[in-house]
Amino acid sequence: MMTDSSRRHNSTFAADTPKSIALVRLSALGDVCNTVPLVRAVQQAWPQARLTWIIGRLEHRLVDDLPGIEFVVFDKKHYFKSLKAVRQALGGHRYDVLLQAQVSQRSSLVGALVKARRRIGFDPPRARFGHGLVVNERIDAVPFQHQSQAFLQFARKLGIPAENIDRRLPIGDEDRCFAHRHQPQESRAVIISPASSHPLRNWHAAGYAEVADWIIETAKRPVILMGGPSSFEKNLGLAIRKHMKSKPLDLIGQDTLKQALAMFERAACVVTPDSGPAHFADAMGTPVVGLYAATWARRSGPLNSLDHTVDMFPEAAHQFMGCEPDQLRWGKRIEKPGVMDLITPGMVIQKLKALFGSPV
Repeated sequence: MMTDSSRRHNSTFAADTPKSIALVRLSALGDVCNTVPLVRAVQQAWPQARLTWIIGRLEHRLVDDLPGIEFVVFDKKHYFKSLKAVRQALGGHRYDVLLQAQVSQRSSLVGALVKARRRIGFDPPRARFGHGLVVNERIDAVPFQHQSQAFLQFARKLGIPAENIDRRLPIGDEDRCFAHRHQPQESRAVIISPASSHPLRNWHAAGYAEVADWIIETAKRPVILMGGPSSFEKNLGLAIRKHMKSKPLDLIGQDTLKQALAMFERAACVVTPDSGPAHFADAMGTPVVGLYAATWARRSGPLNSLDHTVDMFPEAAHQFMGCEPDQLRWGKRIEKPGVMDLITPGMVIQKLKALFGSPV
């Protein structure tokens, strides 16, 4: 029999359960990938709630097949037109909760278009100018917290479970067929995705070539180069091949985002700098040998592969900033010429040896 106390508890819970939630996370690809567990946490807690995700155009392609989400796409190339389109798509609806999960001024302007009773944003140490103007609540500040865990702070702020959430992204059968065609043997090939969208986070072609030759000649594994269709990425792939003695399979510019996910899922591991693919492969359960010096892997590295990552950010802080890394603002980037040269091919090969179980 239900007591008066339990009736009051259930009534309060029902009253506090949001019927509609808006999420603002426009970019970037890696951060959008790391936002998926927050989305799943909300859906598991409140499956009947309307969930609207305002997201960037490219980033939408990564997650557009996630079920139960109403997407509103923002195209930053057509800024003012997109602001108007977002306003029209929201249709004046008043949401119970806004999750303002991005701190850029662009995202704050987008968030200002959302009508909501509760407006939850980042804590002051992680916020930027203007963020506080569009929120009325903050997640808890957690020093030195990995960015993927920062997104789950929004779930904790809502009082819903935020542990053991599935991070994998959905992949179609056709995408897996693409991966099977280029990787007939599962968990055998090593994928090198050499380019970040931030040039000063990129390693040099000669380093990638030396590592790739070691993988092919000594580890006896195939190497696949992957990346986007930009001329920079294609030229980087060409430079790597010119430095190599062996021959890799070059698929740069030849796959879609979903096909890339399937390729990462099937690979033995992925070698990449601080970039979207580091988070994609990590989310799909594939080990990542991350190359970090301009940014700190403790904050933005592949969450489940931090032990495999070459992290020279502490040395970069000493050499380029003259201080200890924890004296810098959390999230500080040391994007300076030469910073990625702190990483040597030998460091990367040592991580691969340990990953493959070879003598170190």
